[in-house]
Amino acid sequence: MNYMGIDHHKQGSHVTVLDESGKDVKVGWVRNTSRDMEDFLEELEDEIKAVVEAGRSSYAMVDLLEDLGIEVAVAHPSDVKAIAKAKIKTDKRDSRILAHLLRANLIPAVYRRSGRNRQEQRVMRQRMFFVRMMTRVKNRIKALLAQQREEVQRELEKVRDIFTKKGVEVVKEIELGGTDKQLLEEMFEFYWHLKERIKRSDEMMLDLYKRLPEAKIIDTAPGFDKFFSVLVATEIGDVRRFESDKKLHSYAGVIPSTHSSGERTYHGKIIKQGNRWLRWAVIEAVQPACKKDFDIRRFYQKHAKRKGHNAAKVATARRLLTIIYKMLKERRDFIPYKRDKSAAL
Repeated sequence: MNYMGIDHHKQGSHVTVLDESGKDVKVGWVRNTSRDMEDFLEELEDEIKAVVEAGRSSYAMVDLLEDLGIEVAVAHPSDVKAIAKAKIKTDKRDSRILAHLLRANLIPAVYRRSGRNRQEQRVMRQRMFFVRMMTRVKNRIKALLAQQREEVQRELEKVRDIFTKKGVEVVKEIELGGTDKQLLEEMFEFYWHLKERIKRSDEMMLDLYKRLPEAKIIDTAPGFDKFFSVLVATEIGDVRRFESDKKLHSYAGVIPSTHSSGERTYHGKIIKQGNRWLRWAVIEAVQPACKKDFDIRRFYQKHAKRKGHNAAKVATARRLLTIIYKMLKERRDFIPYKRDKSAAL
């Protein structure tokens, strides 16, 4: 058995291949193409296992190697650094460390997403990119109009929202000095372009919703609409990879940081690690969930009274994740708690 460590970069990768005893079999820099990788490994007769650190483009290398029939592990980058901390860092050294960790069965592996799940993630993240760009464009338009003379401000006060049909008509009739009129027209043109892109992204998102049974399950939980249901379903992936709801909390990054000294333990703000998209989705779902479900609202109010609104929001987000975890595990819709009304009389 040969063990291959790959320090992957955009154009090429540094590869170290070791044998069972840890001796170099082959070392070199390889372009990230199937042909170049196949040529590099051509002389090797023994079976090969490979490892690559998780990164923005690492799945391209994973797919390439698996097409060549090579078993690939994906390593957690921060955990690898913790295991093999080095003051001198080079591509050659990194690939060698990965190969040695693989040979010793010490690779801190990450969850391997399927190709289909990765495509679903890209659809959702592109929609969020368009929405964020839309917010920035709207803020620039508002900033430009806020710098105009008093007469312009009075005209703008006639409409509550300048991005409605009536609001756009009012803005078009306003006379702006210098190049501001042209700047405003260009930003509105960009605004309409982004609006069309978001509309098309919504169509792709709805198509995912129809194809993902997990999204339909999550959609029955309080606080989640179709968009958030698809987003949470794609970011979680296979819920069976989490041993408990606590593991899902940690993955989403909605658990407090903990510091212990002696017999005292302090809990601080939520950890910065975790899936930021999943964390954002469940925290955004807290307020609509409180409006829709009495028990969740009572849970939120109880924690808000004791620890404040921010801590209550995070605690409620954890509760929502627990509900989603159980729903997905049991493959069932949300079941609201039924109270005996006669007991309250």
